[in-house]
Amino acid sequence: MSNELAPLSDPGLPAHVHRKADTDPVAEKRAEQQVAVLFGISAFGTLLFIYSYLFIDTKSFVFIPVMGNTNAHQLGLGMGLAIALLGIGFGAVHWAKTLMSDTEVIAERHEMRSEDSDRDAFVVSVKERAEVAGLGRRSLIKRTLGLSVGLVGISPILLLGDLGPMPGKSLEETSWRKGTRLVTDPGDRPIKPADLEVGAVAQVLPELRPGQKRTLNDIAKDAVLLVRLRTEEFQLDAERLSWTYQGIIAFSKICSHMGCAVALYEQTTKHLLCPCHQSTFDVTRAAKVIFGPSARPLPQLAITVDAEGFLVAQQPFNEAVGPSYWERS
Repeated sequence: MSNELAPLSDPGLPAHVHRKADTDPVAEKRAEQQVAVLFGISAFGTLLFIYSYLFIDTKSFVFIPVMGNTNAHQLGLGMGLAIALLGIGFGAVHWAKTLMSDTEVIAERHEMRSEDSDRDAFVVSVKERAEVAGLGRRSLIKRTLGLSVGLVGISPILLLGDLGPMPGKSLEETSWRKGTRLVTDPGDRPIKPADLEVGAVAQVLPELRPGQKRTLNDIAKDAVLLVRLRTEEFQLDAERLSWTYQGIIAFSKICSHMGCAVALYEQTTKHLLCPCHQSTFDVTRAAKVIFGPSARPLPQLAITVDAEGFLVAQQPFNEAVGPSYWERS
């Protein structure tokens, strides 16, 4: 028995098997139509995305049956974009598997920077490959591919609409105006000084003007806390004291640190406390910060009473409410 190994024969490559579309014109045409259908489905998905984004109003009171406007809006966006991207992907894969050339190509490893002659040859090769892929003669695929890719490219542009408009002065201004009545929240009931006992706290909002609707953004900016102390307990200058009425003082409820709701009042110490980051404000000293990360006092709303004895604002807030960066950005 010989110990020598028999030389291995070169197995080579298996015989090339032609696809049906390579030999049958009917199969080729059918494959082309299938690719076009997939690109068309992609275009439909993008149109569904655009329609859902622009025309399904999530704020409307006319609800779409069963799921409602918000769910329909989100479903349309998700399904539309998924169909658009999957249609392009499946169409490209099916095109490559059934119609593009499947000849094996070997590329030798070379320098990262090709010579100019190779670059010119590459351009020629790309043009030749494009011709082999049928871009020139398969006008149906070329048109549907252009339609699907062109439409799906619009999607990110539409989403830019959510970046605006710029807030302008909207973050610095509230609904409080001179003479605006203070009303309970909830309830919208006007308040008289006699409604608040010493030590009492109440949350109020500005009374709605005729035709005005209160939005969540308005509530977030307009919320005010009323605190009633004895007049002699205040440590205020003459101007700030003139902004109070019979021991009732009003501050924005929105913390000047990060915009949380200042919701806790310590009656013994006369302190308002923000539960988010423990910023503490001294009511007797015009909500001066005595602890925590907040950089400035809570804005004070000047109040008085109208001819009927209801509490009203003397003027709008004299500074922006909410986080300090709103007015410093």
